[in-house]
Amino acid sequence: MYDLILKNIARFIQLTPDETDRFTSIIKTRTLRKRQYLVQAGDVFRYECFVNKGALRIYHIDNNGQERIVNFAFEGWWTGDMYSFLSGQPALYNVDALEDCELLMIEKNNLEQLYIDIPKFDRFFRILLQNAYIAMQRRISDGMSLSAEQRYIDFLNRYPQFEQRLTLRQIASYLGITPESLSRIRRQRMSKN
Repeated sequence: MYDLILKNIARFIQLTPDETDRFTSIIKTRTLRKRQYLVQAGDVFRYECFVNKGALRIYHIDNNGQERIVNFAFEGWWTGDMYSFLSGQPALYNVDALEDCELLMIEKNNLEQLYIDIPKFDRFFRILLQNAYIAMQRRISDGMSLSAEQRYIDFLNRYPQFEQRLTLRQIASYLGITPESLSRIRRQRMSKN
């Protein structure tokens, strides 16, 4: 059950067997069925969540009632509403399951104690936060400077394994374009090949 999360952690820090036991002792498991919410905008979210199995989307509904996907989370990714988790304020985003999911969750109070008990976890989660910030900055920059086709090609290059797991509408929402525009881009790319 913990193999994937421990491999994820081992990319940045090494744990002793006792530290591994301490870490796994605070993990809660949760399963979500497809379309079930992990958190809804307006609720306070108090967990760091690791996707052990499945896929989720992080999104908000704009003033026109349109769904705007800001991110996805697949196996081996951490997810949730970071604003709510860090600030204790209501979540800005909805997070729901695109597939049946198995999540490993760490409550904020337990995580704070873990930082004290095993300081290397402070470093691990700092690295995760830094990487998330870098990815967010790149996403904003790409959204302002790349064409819709360039954003789609970048998405395919970065996440080739996910296109089959997502609908056209979900990919279009993530890219900030209409499904019709994405269909047109895909047709043009196929006609070039």
